[in-house]
Amino acid sequence: MPRKFIKSFECAKSGVGHAVKTQRNLWIHFFAGLAVLFVATQLQVSLLELAVLVTAIFAVIVIEMVNTSIEELVNILSPEHRKEAALAKDVAAASVLLSAVGAVVVGLLILVPKIL
Repeated sequence: MPRKFIKSFECAKSGVGHAVKTQRNLWIHFFAGLAVLFVATQLQVSLLELAVLVTAIFAVIVIEMVNTSIEELVNILSPEHRKEAALAKDVAAASVLLSAVGAVVVGLLILVPKIL
């Protein structure tokens, strides 16, 4: 394999490692996702429903990691407290919140009818 290709995987692995070590909310999303997948398998959801749940879970995790990268970049570019820097971090955090709310809605739409 070309060296650049292998290096890109090493960089991605490093990024995942940093996020896992430093972001408590990433762990919360990860374990919540595992719990949802466990419940979904117990309720025998369809393959399509499972795919939708997995997509929603991964979307939240990915957006959490993008939020982390934005926060790190803002910390570098604006070490002093600035209103604009705080706003960039707040908007990034809001994207995580909205994706999590969306994932909860997806989970409820799929799982609640199975429970009832």
